[in-house]
Amino acid sequence: MILTSGRPNSLDGAIGRYVRVVYGAQAAVPARDSRLARSRYGGLVSAEVDIAPVTAAELEQLLPLIAAYQRFYGVEEIDEERNRTFFRRFLAPSEIGMLIGAHQGDRLVGHACLYWHFSSTLATDTVLMNDLYVDESVRGQGVGRALIEASAAVARGRGAPHLEWATEPDNLTAQRLYDSTGAERSEWVEYELGL
Repeated sequence: MILTSGRPNSLDGAIGRYVRVVYGAQAAVPARDSRLARSRYGGLVSAEVDIAPVTAAELEQLLPLIAAYQRFYGVEEIDEERNRTFFRRFLAPSEIGMLIGAHQGDRLVGHACLYWHFSSTLATDTVLMNDLYVDESVRGQGVGRALIEASAAVARGRGAPHLEWATEPDNLTAQRLYDSTGAERSEWVEYELGL
């Protein structure tokens, strides 16, 4: 069941959908394989979560989540003003990407940052989910899965053949979630050249 939104700029219409209930009798964001969802979470999870593009008014509430994500990946000096400037460019509507927020009530509990991306091998546009973060207090409640499903809905709405993302090899908790979505692991090896 797809629920409609009262939140401005919600994921509905041409670019995706609005999500209210993650799991339960009327799941808006079902697991690709319900057996995996049940075993991972020890039963159906009934977390209430709203997924919608982050608005300009919510950017300040998002900044601590962005900083927590950066600390998780070892960034030692968090620059709030640089984050504010950088992430503002992804507020909808944006020509380069989208910030999606997960809300429980008035509280922002997670986010995904999508970049409009390209595939030379497929000669098409794709969507890169560059960031995915869920507040520690609500992990294991399906919020990450809801953000992935909403990101996939945005990618489908843009006509992309797939949604792609990466994580550190030792982030096994995230990999369990990613594996349970039906996503396939890439065989590519990534490189970075410091400048």
